[in-house]
Amino acid sequence: MTRSSVSSELFEHPSVPLGVALLAAAYIIAARVLKKPVSRGQVASFAAALASLLFALSGPVERLADERSFTAHMSQHLILGLVFPPLFLLGTPGWMLRPLVRPPFLRQLAKVVTNPIVAFVLYNALLVVLHVPKVFDLMCRNEAFHVAMHLGLIVTGVITWWPLLSPLPELPRLSYPAQMLYLFLQLIPMASVAAPVSLAETVIYPYYATSTPHPFGLSPLADQILGGLFMWVGAGFYMTAVFTIIFYRWARRDDRDQPVILSDNGSQPAKARA
Repeated sequence: MTRSSVSSELFEHPSVPLGVALLAAAYIIAARVLKKPVSRGQVASFAAALASLLFALSGPVERLADERSFTAHMSQHLILGLVFPPLFLLGTPGWMLRPLVRPPFLRQLAKVVTNPIVAFVLYNALLVVLHVPKVFDLMCRNEAFHVAMHLGLIVTGVITWWPLLSPLPELPRLSYPAQMLYLFLQLIPMASVAAPVSLAETVIYPYYATSTPHPFGLSPLADQILGGLFMWVGAGFYMTAVFTIIFYRWARRDDRDQPVILSDNGSQPAKARA
């Protein structure tokens, strides 16, 4: 791909690079004005979050989605809801977000929406409604509605990941066992959306039933099945990986919390010291 083609893809939807630039500028300004530390890991995570937005909405994935690739469109939704939010939360220090929830009304609102049950319902209700055929078709044909739905996935995605990765002690994370249960339950609505799409015998989204040649030479039905499987199986593997990380962190914490066993003379045994 030439430099000119990359540039044309980036600026085909100028609101995306502009939004990413504004987020980066706000991050840098906050760090300089408040003069508080930001670790390299946080900077790397935030940069990766912004890169994921550009990749999903202003690069090859967006071009394929514009060419009526259902699989590419599903990839966008997964990146917006499952990749950007955790990277954003990992990359944003708590002190940077705290001023946003300092006003009493906003603090109370934040407590409500980051409640695990509310957070779960907000994201997954949008996910299910978004993939209703009539709603999905409207999104594909109406640019303003399309942008609104993508913003909705981003915002509710951050909210639904908050109980797992909250950077603010006043809006705390769930305990590790509760995090694993919460994550496991997230698979249910995801499967309820992806399974009917993957197992359908006809194209259920009219926008993709067009006779226009599809990318990679796939038929509309094959593209739909692949997109559904990507959402079903791909998201399942992703959630399983996150589940494993949480379990590992829980196990490590439990190991550190184990009481020290002393020998008869009051010293720590050599094996325990190792």
